[in-house]
Amino acid sequence: MTFEDELKLRTEAVNEIVEKYLPKEEGLQKTVLSAMNYSVYAGGKRLRPMLMQETYRLFDGNGRVVEPFMAAIEMIHTSSLIHDDLPCMDNDTLRRGLPSTWARYGEDMGVLAGDALMMFSVETASKAFLLTPSLKNVGEAIRVLMNKTGIYGMIGGQTLDVEKTGKALSGEELDFIYRLKTGALLEASMMIGAILADASQEDVKTVELVARNVGIAFQIRDDMLDVISTTEELGKPVHSDEKNVKTTYVTLYGMEKAAAEVEERTKEAIELYHSLPGTNPFMEKLILYLVERKK
Repeated sequence: MTFEDELKLRTEAVNEIVEKYLPKEEGLQKTVLSAMNYSVYAGGKRLRPMLMQETYRLFDGNGRVVEPFMAAIEMIHTSSLIHDDLPCMDNDTLRRGLPSTWARYGEDMGVLAGDALMMFSVETASKAFLLTPSLKNVGEAIRVLMNKTGIYGMIGGQTLDVEKTGKALSGEELDFIYRLKTGALLEASMMIGAILADASQEDVKTVELVARNVGIAFQIRDDMLDVISTTEELGKPVHSDEKNVKTTYVTLYGMEKAAAEVEERTKEAIELYHSLPGTNPFMEKLILYLVERKK
């Protein structure tokens, strides 16, 4: 079986897990529930829940406790995409080859759907308490989930990104944005997988560093694709960074240095990964896929 075939099968399995935790579209608030589900069902690579599950397996985790967190991380990621596309942010009308949530349901419902998914993610993650006697690990996993999502994680990075749109960025500021806005959820995904499998604190810290390097490489690759790819390949508008006058690694350092940085970050991530106990060949291939992808 090729990696692509295995990735497809695992993506389908992850989809089943994520989708079973989505809310039923009923009641007088049905519109926001429909918008939430529309955004998740629109697809995507499901890389964050997949990385969480594969890290869990790396440390010999074999229960269902990870599943609510897999759904929760995808809800948070989708919430961030809904808000990214809003007119007050990137003003994009296309996401994953479909109308973005606000373009489909209206700007007001886009705001509410993003907020609702963020809140529902915590409710979903808390269902893990019913699936394991290791309540301390679940509590720590929820702390990491919220820390990496909030003001010291994704939202903190998004804040600087919004404030600096149309303005010059230093390398330090750009690294801060990439590490928090993109990298934080990848860090959360892999750390939670390790925590729920009862990995040592030292190994959880190493996992965090693996994810940090992958996250930065992933975002730089995204910058490169915004320049060299097409709307058809990406499923979203290209040259969005240029349109929104955003400083990226490509605009700051050039395409050649961007490619070199992706390679260096990837090398460091793989070396750190190899220092961890256990093996997971698919996970190593997945990390490489993340930073070499075409879309």
